[in-house]
Amino acid sequence: MARSAPRRPRPIAPVGRTRRSGRPPAGKPSSVGALAAAMEAVAPARLAESWDNVGLLLGDRAAPCGRVLVAVDWTAAVMEEALALGVDAVVSYHPPIFDPLKRLASDDPRQRLLLDAAQAGIALLSPHTALDAVKGGVNDWLAEGIAGGADALALSAGFEPLRPAALLPGGEAFKLVVFVPMHASQSMRDALAQAGAGVIGQYDQCTVRGDVTGTFRANAAAKPTVGTRGVTQEVREERIEMVSSAARLPWAIAALRAVHPYEEPVFEVHALAARPSLDEGSGRLLVLRTPATAREIAARLRRHLATKRIDSVCPPGCEGLRHTRIALCPGSGASFLSEATARDATLLVTGEARHHDHLAAISAGITLLLPGHTQTERGYMPELARRLAVALPGVSFTTSQADLPPLSEASMRPVPALGARPRRPLR
Repeated sequence: MARSAPRRPRPIAPVGRTRRSGRPPAGKPSSVGALAAAMEAVAPARLAESWDNVGLLLGDRAAPCGRVLVAVDWTAAVMEEALALGVDAVVSYHPPIFDPLKRLASDDPRQRLLLDAAQAGIALLSPHTALDAVKGGVNDWLAEGIAGGADALALSAGFEPLRPAALLPGGEAFKLVVFVPMHASQSMRDALAQAGAGVIGQYDQCTVRGDVTGTFRANAAAKPTVGTRGVTQEVREERIEMVSSAARLPWAIAALRAVHPYEEPVFEVHALAARPSLDEGSGRLLVLRTPATAREIAARLRRHLATKRIDSVCPPGCEGLRHTRIALCPGSGASFLSEATARDATLLVTGEARHHDHLAAISAGITLLLPGHTQTERGYMPELARRLAVALPGVSFTTSQADLPPLSEASMRPVPALGARPRRPLR
């Protein structure tokens, strides 16, 4: 049968014009860079998993942007929809570029889609695991379905990340501690502040001070500012502590040496640890006030995710078990089995899991509920479009209608082996 010629993407629009269909937006159009900044505000890249690839993946930050399509995946169908709508960018939840690329050639279907996007002037962005981990993101949305709604989630007995995210403010990467004689305290604090140390949020010249007693003995080659060579000396000093960014630390140390009255300044540099969060991170642990069976939770999820089928893996004796501590992760989250076990969870809700993950869950005594990979993510896309629209007023955001789950309800029905009793999904 003859095949029709593939549709060619539109050429890149001239600078200063949007590619939107219909009437252009009033006023100055936004930009792809502004869209990337809005997505960073909604789903900070610092929250993404180390293996992930998030942010602006293809496109010119300076290019105009007036219309955006939001989808789970960047597919040929979404490409056709993007062309029909005349969008300037597509926010694809799953990264269109994930594995390292050594070449871009049109004979590879996935690479051809990237070339088509570039030729059509369509920027591609992805929030992926950063959107999962952020407060109010996909993790929290999935937890709402398990709890029975946002109000029920707010009243839960406990709710926290399985792997908490940690944040180290840029200006507080190090703590600089210096010991000076009392008369030099003010000049030291001023010098360190001028060098950029002591900045915490919207405050500067932040210090901690305390009286200490310093002891030392100068050898024959020393030129002590205080005391005599060969004699142990005690001096009343002040301990000064100030935070510093990594960029300003060399300048702070140089300033310290320049104003310290001693021949050998006494100071310490401490690297500060990131601060763990109870609101952001990978996965979630939900503690219900009213325990529920896996069937009851599955019924809630079917309504929340708008899906008919949820598979289950049930260890021996789990029938009728009422679950209080529930671990969850959208997509493919079987790697959280160890965290679920460590947190005494008896149920893990995730999109999909491999055969050997099923066996591991049974061995650990943990029930699995598996609604399907994109089923645990897809329903959040309208919320993502809404949040981006709030962060970037004046830009039109549309949730894709062509972006469909790769597994249909029909194709997900198991085919029973000859003479075997068919395995039914949990209803």
